[in-house]
Amino acid sequence: MFQPGTKPDPHRTQRRLLRAVAFFEFVKGLFVLVMGFCALALVHKDLWLIAESLLALFHISSDRRSAQMFLDFADSVTDARLWAAARIAFAYAALRFTEAYGLWKERTWAEWVAFVSGTLLLPLEIRELLRGITLLRCAVFVGNLAIVLYMLYVILENRRERRKAGLSAER
Repeated sequence: MFQPGTKPDPHRTQRRLLRAVAFFEFVKGLFVLVMGFCALALVHKDLWLIAESLLALFHISSDRRSAQMFLDFADSVTDARLWAAARIAFAYAALRFTEAYGLWKERTWAEWVAFVSGTLLLPLEIRELLRGITLLRCAVFVGNLAIVLYMLYVILENRRERRKAGLSAER
């Protein structure tokens, strides 16, 4: 609530949006971290048997072409690939957690990390949209594009304010 005699905070909305982005990045980090632990849990397991059990659980006939592709993929996964996937997942999660912390604390470096990492993902998301438009792919693309554009706005706005403060200090 606004107290008499105090100035309203012009950055309140920006802080809230940055924290929303930080929370989103934190959730992405948690998801990838769980996927990394799942990869480790599958080391030294018979993945073909697990894949066959999943197909049976979801009542998918193993005679279908997509089910055969799934079984072939499960059969080709090695322990080395699972370890590599887990390492990549943990590194990606660390990046997302670092970015989330920096955005929550309103650090300039985190704004740049969010902008650059989001921009690097856009071509991959466009490629996925070209493979076929789905609601999920559209939502991911639009959400990431919104974050990238907002980070660009925040970076430019902060730069403008620093220049303005520098000119005021010189006078």
